[in-house]
Amino acid sequence: MSQRNRTGQTAGTEIDLALFGALGDLAQRKLFPALFHLEREGLLDPATRLLGLARQELDADAFRARIEKALRTYVKAEELERSVLKRFLARLDFLTLDFTQPEGYAAIREWRQDAGRPMVVYLSVAARIYGDICRHLEAGGCLDDECRVVVEKPIGYDLASSAEINDAIGAVFPESRIYRIDHYLGKETVQNLIALRFANPLFGTQWNQNHISHVEITVAEQVGIEGRWGYFDDAGQLRDMVQNHLLQLVCLIAMDPPANLDADAIRDEKVKVLKALKPFTDDMLGRDVVRGQYTAGTIDGRSVPGYLEEEGANTESHTESFVAMKTGVANWRWAGVPFYLRTGKRMPEKLSQIVIHFRQQPHYIFDPDQRDLAANKLVIRLQPEEGIALEVLTKDSGLDKGMRLRRGPLHLDFNSAFPKTRIPDAYERLLLEVMKGQQYLFVRRDEVEHAWQWCDNLIAAWQDRDEPPRRYPAGSWGPVASIAMITQDGRSWYEDY
Repeated sequence: MSQRNRTGQTAGTEIDLALFGALGDLAQRKLFPALFHLEREGLLDPATRLLGLARQELDADAFRARIEKALRTYVKAEELERSVLKRFLARLDFLTLDFTQPEGYAAIREWRQDAGRPMVVYLSVAARIYGDICRHLEAGGCLDDECRVVVEKPIGYDLASSAEINDAIGAVFPESRIYRIDHYLGKETVQNLIALRFANPLFGTQWNQNHISHVEITVAEQVGIEGRWGYFDDAGQLRDMVQNHLLQLVCLIAMDPPANLDADAIRDEKVKVLKALKPFTDDMLGRDVVRGQYTAGTIDGRSVPGYLEEEGANTESHTESFVAMKTGVANWRWAGVPFYLRTGKRMPEKLSQIVIHFRQQPHYIFDPDQRDLAANKLVIRLQPEEGIALEVLTKDSGLDKGMRLRRGPLHLDFNSAFPKTRIPDAYERLLLEVMKGQQYLFVRRDEVEHAWQWCDNLIAAWQDRDEPPRRYPAGSWGPVASIAMITQDGRSWYEDY
């Protein structure tokens, strides 16, 4: 059964969605608001049902009240139409369940009895119990050959633990029905990377070492640990951000054109990039990798504590809250092109962006003191405002300017360009693709494992050197060494231009 959405398109396949961890922070902040917006856009089939599962003792009405409260908190008031809210809440049901005990899973089987539609199992819980839940669902007779499972990152702590978790999931679900989420892949601008690169000859013919001098990726966070000390101090910024988000962005930038838009065609090309990532040798660690840890500082005029002063902190911790590195992709397309990656907490602003730096013209005829301007840049902003800008050079206006140059953007701001179109949250797109059974926005097992292998080698090299992270004050762009790392190549981070 299907329905028509607001644009006249057919909605996705009807499903039952069983959401484990339905009272957790991710579900309340992101998943239920995303599902509500799918309802609002007419993209949930009329027969689709939503089952929340958690350990707390609640009845269905109390659960609906909790979700309504969350929606009123995280959905704009003008988008929370009463009729849509009533229709959405009517889809919800709830079961109290201890996820690690097999006895309670019979209740899911009873809820599913004679459903006649696929079930999507969404695991918004700790990765260590993914395997338990999958086994208990199978043993409890809750699954059939159409059931799909969605799992959140991080999947493991290293390659070995990741393989163990994936083995446990894979013992119940085939790879074709496993959806590993990296929410960056659902962002509108990340999706536009594929269109930008492969639909526009302007970029398609220039996307190689002959025309691109270097690539810069920054994912900056203003927040600190925010109550996640127990998890983060074991993980660190490399495992938390580089292993998934930044390496996925590297893949989308660096991959060769896929044969088509099928999920495996795209993911095959991404795996080739991960296999070609240059490993770090010992002599490169001191020059091309910087680990940092924030100290007390000021952000937006507000004093914030240092990493070692956060609540519950281990004052002897050497866990990094910042990583900057220079790496590369060892293939014909990217030979000699450095990729500068940078991510950290307690930075001046929340920012995720990619900057493609094109090479200068081989023969320069303008003012010598403006030569540093003479290269185009493609700036792809993922957050806070999604958009794309191509920096070009034109003549500065005015009779007294001569042939002085000025840099200006050809700018596509999605909010301005499409003022009547709400930019969907990444989870809306990802949930809709799961319902449709489309995997191209999700991460395949070999992608996860190649990314872990590369990161594990770097972590092992750090451990051998046993050096503490460099300090940087909260509210700065990281340790001074991260600036020196890029300036040694005669370049600067984008905000320094």
